[in-house]
Amino acid sequence: MSTPDLVDHFFRHEYGRLVATLTRSVGSQHIEDVEDAVQSALMTAFERWTTTGLPEKPSAWLFRVAQNNLLETLRRGTVERRIVHEVGLEQSLFGATAREVTATSDSVDADLLRMLFLCCDESIPVESQVVFALKTLCGFDVREIALRLFASEANIYKRFSRARSRLRELSPSPADFADALHESKLPAVHKTLYLLFTEGYLSFQPETAIRRELCEEAIRLGTILVQHPVGSSPETYALLALMHLHAARMTSRQDEAGVLLLLEEQDRSLWDQCRIRVGLEWLAGSAQGDCFSRYHAEAGIAAEHCLAPSFQETRWDVVVECYSMLEQIAPSPIHKLNRAIAVAELHGPSAGLAILDGFEPPTWLVGSHLWSAVLADLHRRCGNTEAASHWLIRIVQEALVSNTLLEGLHFATRLRNLVGGGQFPWIHLGNWFVWSIWIDIRILPIPTGLRLLVFTIRRDFCRLGLSRVCITFAGF
Repeated sequence: MSTPDLVDHFFRHEYGRLVATLTRSVGSQHIEDVEDAVQSALMTAFERWTTTGLPEKPSAWLFRVAQNNLLETLRRGTVERRIVHEVGLEQSLFGATAREVTATSDSVDADLLRMLFLCCDESIPVESQVVFALKTLCGFDVREIALRLFASEANIYKRFSRARSRLRELSPSPADFADALHESKLPAVHKTLYLLFTEGYLSFQPETAIRRELCEEAIRLGTILVQHPVGSSPETYALLALMHLHAARMTSRQDEAGVLLLLEEQDRSLWDQCRIRVGLEWLAGSAQGDCFSRYHAEAGIAAEHCLAPSFQETRWDVVVECYSMLEQIAPSPIHKLNRAIAVAELHGPSAGLAILDGFEPPTWLVGSHLWSAVLADLHRRCGNTEAASHWLIRIVQEALVSNTLLEGLHFATRLRNLVGGGQFPWIHLGNWFVWSIWIDIRILPIPTGLRLLVFTIRRDFCRLGLSRVCITFAGF
């Protein structure tokens, strides 16, 4: 297993399992100690395994080290020593083997599900619930969560700290941990799984646009959820349908260089028909009762795309209707933007622009290259070359600021060629100044202090399949 795989795949997966199992053992009042113990175990494993190789049973190894770390922490204070004595952790839980992690996946799955619901306690603000679950169970770092939730890193850290503090105040015992599953927490659990899948399907990580293991983890947790009486609801069925239908197109979403492909560019013969059938089965099951959630609407849109013989033969009238319902159920500027795209396919680009005419997008959307990319494309299709060029430049600006260089430049390169080419002009970003030069990246020097930045730029352009391109640098 390579170092990137070790960190991004195995460690992220094991982090949530270990936190859930150890928290069930000692209670969530010790969640901070549990997290520290698990992080220390992962750091020890990283240092050893990268030089000596993996042990025979890596999951059991991690569990043993983490539980020893936690026991040592609990031994330090008077209160902790009393807890160790009263609960009998040394003889029962911590004296046991690592069978809870390796022997029965059912028990670990149950721990994960209970911990997921515990993170979503109704006394914790919803925004803090999601952050805590993504950080504690899914292994996201603060930056990843901030990008996905359109918030600052400082704000995300405050939300996480509030949730952790509230759980300490509640101080549920190990016995209470078993009763954590409540139907009132289900919406927050759904949102957490939705965000987990979304981060895998369209990642904000600059290194990779798709993180398949996160999608599979979200589907796995959703499947565990739907098998429990509390989680067996139409919304859960619809969420699973949405995830399976999107996952069915995963292999066709990138070209050989790793660049994301638009829906109309994808090879539909690569779509996983078996997974599409599974998704449609979940969607059919979601029709029980009178509930119609945002997950139903989004799954309906995904189903229309999966069932269409070609992009041109998509039933855009149904897609537009689904987006209209989605806007009513869960109002969002992103849903309006997507509806404008669908309307443009149904009635033409002018009709799509009319949807956005007079709309004042929020700051986080204005700062996203997605907003600029949609406007650039719609103006281009309307023949408004000057307006298209304006929004094209904005794509590069926003991609540079938001650290989504690869995706932003992919849009810019595509649209720039359609608009008619030409070198990018000078671009000003407030107190930052940016200039563009043409350079052959195959011989690009790497100055000291800019090594990582220049390497990232060079890698991203190579993945775009370009050798002589417009590279944007920034400085004071």
